[in-house]
Amino acid sequence: MDGESIEEFNTIDDSFSELVPTLNMCFDTMEEAKKFYCEYGKKCGFGVRTRTSKKDNNNEVYNLILVCSREGRYVSNIRPEVKTLPSQTNQCPAGITFASKDDKWVVKTVVLEHSHELCPHTSNLIRANRKLNMHAKHTLEVNNDADVRINKSFLSMVSDAGGYENMQFMERDARNFIGQHRRSVCKEGDGQMLLSHFSKMRDLNNNFFYELEMDEGNKITSVFWADAKSRAACEEFGDVVSFDTTYLTNKYDMPFAPFVGVNHHGQSILLGCGLLSSEDTRSFVWLFQTWLRCMGNKAPDSIVTDQCKAMANAIEEVFPTTKHRWCLWHIMKKIPEKLQGYKNYLAIKNDVKVLVYDCCSTVDFEMGWKEVFTKSTYKIMNG
Repeated sequence: MDGESIEEFNTIDDSFSELVPTLNMCFDTMEEAKKFYCEYGKKCGFGVRTRTSKKDNNNEVYNLILVCSREGRYVSNIRPEVKTLPSQTNQCPAGITFASKDDKWVVKTVVLEHSHELCPHTSNLIRANRKLNMHAKHTLEVNNDADVRINKSFLSMVSDAGGYENMQFMERDARNFIGQHRRSVCKEGDGQMLLSHFSKMRDLNNNFFYELEMDEGNKITSVFWADAKSRAACEEFGDVVSFDTTYLTNKYDMPFAPFVGVNHHGQSILLGCGLLSSEDTRSFVWLFQTWLRCMGNKAPDSIVTDQCKAMANAIEEVFPTTKHRWCLWHIMKKIPEKLQGYKNYLAIKNDVKVLVYDCCSTVDFEMGWKEVFTKSTYKIMNG
């Protein structure tokens, strides 16, 4: 763009929706550039996502590629013959590249053509364009605290907006927001009550351990605690630990995460507990590091969990020398899911159970597994 065009563009920041991306278009900041293309996508009827970004030696972004949300190729885990819904991505070529130059962000490449139909009339409900404003969040919070069901709150807001086509978010977004709201332990004084209880426990016994994680709003997001009995037990029986998050509390929907061991009588013993705001790698890393610090930095020899990828990533980071094994119950629970479609499912299931529960050595299991695999393959091929 020439100098006159740049000056004209900079004077109409509030009219992004009236412009079409062109080569050499300039912006003052990266945020302004992203806002422009997102507004353009919303007007045209497609979602926008970040494809790639590059940083320099000072960790500053100097190149940014934004694309249509249907860019790329989606590979479904569902077999084509049983699939009922089409793939949502269509290898759409539409996108734009911004580069930093002389304290400006300049459009280097732009593709406007899409490989799919656009939906300008419902673009506000495309995932990348949906958002809850402050009024909607406040309404949902007030109704939730008054025990109004989420679907009732959402229908009321749809009515106030004059129909679904005028909504800026979907019921799923409302449910996700309320889920986060409920997981904020520090509301209505609950956080203070929890702190008070932990302080009393510490006064009774100095070996009581607890730690809290706070978010930017000083709300409690994750909690860990262990009493003196659990810490003492871990010194003797903490070589093998079972960790699970399948339990949920009723009020906050926060996963309850117990560390469990086995004593010399074969009884389960508690080695600490946690409440998590989410089951992601960052949360698990915080919990495992806190547990390790509580137990005198003595990592277990082995840890048994389900097949959660985020959990595995955290274990690899915090317990690099610990042997990580999958819980047998979770493995066996997947047998119906994986094998139920075969005609000889019951026979195969019985053979696998006998092998898993009756073998006493690694050699016996390996030999038995080969036999079961050969036998099952024959049954499937000739069933």
